[in-house]
Amino acid sequence: MRLGKLRTSSCFLSAFTIFVRMKRPVFLLLFGIWMSSALGQKEQSIVVSDKLQTLRCGDLIVPVRVGTTDTAMYYPRLAGKRVTLLANHTSMIGERHLIDILHARGFDVTAIFAPEHGFRGTADAGEHVGNSVDERTGIPIRSLYDGNTKRPSDEAMQSFDVLVVDMQDVGLRFYTYYITMLRMMDACAEFGRTVVVLDRPNPNGHLIDGPVLDMKYKSGVGALPIPVLHGLTMGEIARMAVGEGWSRKCRLDVVCCRNYTHATPYGLPVAPSPNLPTQRAVYLYPSLCLFEGTVVSLGRGTDKPFEIYGHPDMKGYGFSFTPRPTAGAKHPPLEGRLCHGADLSRMPLDEARQVGLTLRYVIEAYRNLGLGERFFTPMFEKLIGVGYVREMILAGASEAEIRACWQEDLSRFRRQRRPYLLYAE
Repeated sequence: MRLGKLRTSSCFLSAFTIFVRMKRPVFLLLFGIWMSSALGQKEQSIVVSDKLQTLRCGDLIVPVRVGTTDTAMYYPRLAGKRVTLLANHTSMIGERHLIDILHARGFDVTAIFAPEHGFRGTADAGEHVGNSVDERTGIPIRSLYDGNTKRPSDEAMQSFDVLVVDMQDVGLRFYTYYITMLRMMDACAEFGRTVVVLDRPNPNGHLIDGPVLDMKYKSGVGALPIPVLHGLTMGEIARMAVGEGWSRKCRLDVVCCRNYTHATPYGLPVAPSPNLPTQRAVYLYPSLCLFEGTVVSLGRGTDKPFEIYGHPDMKGYGFSFTPRPTAGAKHPPLEGRLCHGADLSRMPLDEARQVGLTLRYVIEAYRNLGLGERFFTPMFEKLIGVGYVREMILAGASEAEIRACWQEDLSRFRRQRRPYLLYAE
């Protein structure tokens, strides 16, 4: 589909090049029929492991391939061009980093732009990170999270022809990597630069839920009128932002994942940020991150961030923890105080994957503490995206009553996003 200068690369299984020009849904249908026939009508299923996500067709296992691995689709676009990367520690192809591979192949990489948490992914949430140099390649690293930079300088923008984006997102409106990408896309539009997004699966891509952001709460943790769980990959967000006029029109190419649909369970091979160290934390993040807008700790400063929550004054819980300074949480909320609360770290992964966005944990903690308005901070609206959720919790509404208020907006968003999808749902 073309949207002005918007272009998207083909998604295909290289072993079956006869189908290269087919639309993906048609290809997947025919591929599934062919495989089930060839393998004796065996049932198709998804295989989930810690390090590799695969689609099983009978006895044949087909690995999910991230866009970065499809070098034939983007190497030719970089040849003879000055290249810069928007990347971090998740930009891996197997055991090697994308920057090391491009450098070794002789591409002219002029700089690396780094998002929140820095290029190595070790900085705290929101921590300012300065410029540096990549020790292995000598390529300068320009921080986009130094507290001053809204976009790169004119000099930096004039130093490259193509921006390559490769970062692992987790599919939440308040997870900031997509916001950094949009800022760079706007700058590239202004300077006539090409943007190539090397797509990666969304581990929460099977879910669309939560209020659509009321733009009066737009902030550094919410930039677009999309739900908390939007179900999009980075490539799809980029396409939708350009198509809907949320971002300036730039020359955009997306190199798709292969063997992936939005229903495919995808375990992350690299932790996307310091406080999402496990797959379970990634799944519970939509619900537990709302505690960032309350007086309750969600486990920063422990070995189970986003898998536990508690407060010194919560009653009736058998689990306790004490936040301490840790890597990625130098000064965690409620540091040094014994907190009582809930431990979700033993929840089976299959169950955690279906939690999505629930208000149950927040409502239970709110009622347990009995603090009224003092339970919340202004951050709550920035995270949930609307004003009515806090008001309804204060008024004693149930989760079902609150959820009913955003269903119409969700239905509208589902229709709105459909033209920009790159993968079957």
